[in-house]
Amino acid sequence: MWWRKRDEGMAEILRQSMSTRDLGWLSSREETPKRSMYLRLLIPPLIAVLFFLVCLLILPPERILILGGLMLAYYVPPAGKESIIPIGIGLGIPWWLMAITVILLDVITSLFMIMNFVLMLRVPRLGPWIEKTTLTGREFMEEHPWMARWRIPGVAFFVMLPLQGTGGVGATVVGLMAGLSPGEILLAVGIGAAIESLIFALGSELIWRLLMAHFIAGTVVAVGLILCVILIFVYFNRHMAGKEKL
Repeated sequence: MWWRKRDEGMAEILRQSMSTRDLGWLSSREETPKRSMYLRLLIPPLIAVLFFLVCLLILPPERILILGGLMLAYYVPPAGKESIIPIGIGLGIPWWLMAITVILLDVITSLFMIMNFVLMLRVPRLGPWIEKTTLTGREFMEEHPWMARWRIPGVAFFVMLPLQGTGGVGATVVGLMAGLSPGEILLAVGIGAAIESLIFALGSELIWRLLMAHFIAGTVVAVGLILCVILIFVYFNRHMAGKEKL
């Protein structure tokens, strides 16, 4: 069919052109003034700090420290939404606040990458990791060319994948390669993070309530869902690992 031929053509274009080297247009030939560079590095973290200060008006002191710790832990692999959100809810953070927190962190991370992409490629350990993330995104888009064609919904779907590197950093790289503008990338990351975070937050809240009301039934449901998440995670990672060997 005609759309299959179009997808094959899109896959060939992606295969030939997609790498971080194609994103050199993000850097200016003129050296960035130090003041501008410092602003780019500081603005995203300052937004996170401002959000944390606002949370001081919502949470009691003992729980605000928990939230701060979880915000930092979110950036430590292999932590992700599937672990940070249930832990936060279990420790007394409202489900809606945990969801908003993780969504905001993904968007802030994406904003940081958009503003400092070329600079991040020069960081010794982070640069190679971004290259690896780019490879993962490229392989996925080669297999699913519709994602580049769907643009914002496609990148939002990428954010929701249970793989390492599909959060704010990986989605930003994929979005840039797909030709999205910075605003479109932030929108896509926000949509994908919102859907995934709400699923984990609402699911975790229901499980915790079930545990409080019926411990045995809640335990069975929780174990079943955890196993499902693990199986999905293992499937996607093995699938991508198999593609890398080929």
